[in-house]
Amino acid sequence: MDVGFVGLGVMGQPMALNLARAGTPLVVWNRTPSRAEPLRAAGAHVASGPGEVFGRARTVILMLADEAAIDTVLGRGTPAFAARVAGRVVVHMGTTSPDHSRELERDIRAAGGGYVEAPVSGSREPAEAGRLVAMLGGEAADVKEVAPLLAPMCRETFACGPVPGALLTKLAVNLFLITMVTGLTEAYHFADRHGLDRGRFLDILDAGPMASAVSRMKAPKLLARDFAVQAAALDVLKNNRLIAEAARASGLASPLLDVCHDLFGETVELGHGAADMVAVLHAIEARTGTHARARRP
Repeated sequence: MDVGFVGLGVMGQPMALNLARAGTPLVVWNRTPSRAEPLRAAGAHVASGPGEVFGRARTVILMLADEAAIDTVLGRGTPAFAARVAGRVVVHMGTTSPDHSRELERDIRAAGGGYVEAPVSGSREPAEAGRLVAMLGGEAADVKEVAPLLAPMCRETFACGPVPGALLTKLAVNLFLITMVTGLTEAYHFADRHGLDRGRFLDILDAGPMASAVSRMKAPKLLARDFAVQAAALDVLKNNRLIAEAARASGLASPLLDVCHDLFGETVELGHGAADMVAVLHAIEARTGTHARARRP
């Protein structure tokens, strides 16, 4: 049977294209039909709706924005749900709350289906290059079945135990990513406002021990004020909220994350939610402007 893929957004479209180009028999659907046209050109069958995807596929990958979108596509809470998931393996590759994933697994298994959560680390560029890193959670047999299927999209996969171990791991990874990129952006702003040679500053960072694949991707964007999306600020804010909720549920402090949450909230309020996460620079610049006005006599 075909492999199903639902959700062809910033990440989903290049991921599905890598599957199609690797020869995976693919049936796809997206709420905005135009996003499916590159998949059609790559040889995938474009379905008329989610029901057709589940009708044709044994394994269905979901790369959707949030819990409501997942529940809608699955028909959760309606008679269509059992018919869609029974005898299929649902692979949830987006980022949602661990509690939602746990409940989703329970309902899918009760209806006779299998379930694997498989969130990925990486943004649009690694997605296009097939260099994502996947974290897999679920029953061992399902994880073993799904892992080889992800090879065209992911350079590495890691088994993370039962659900929601993979999503908790993804949230921990994202906590590091968010604080790291925000720190890089603030350091750039500091150098910029002190009149330093910004290119030289970034070259020094790149030559030193703090350099990373992330800094090498984001630093040139800061220098060029290039806010074209790789990972959208609004999505970062959503991830920030999920991490904070998981931290609070376990009684954990997250002081750096909390500062980042405020900054990305301000970034979205300033109208930059669809821009890349380095657009947090706008929020930092706005705070600098506020401080400067407050210091004036």
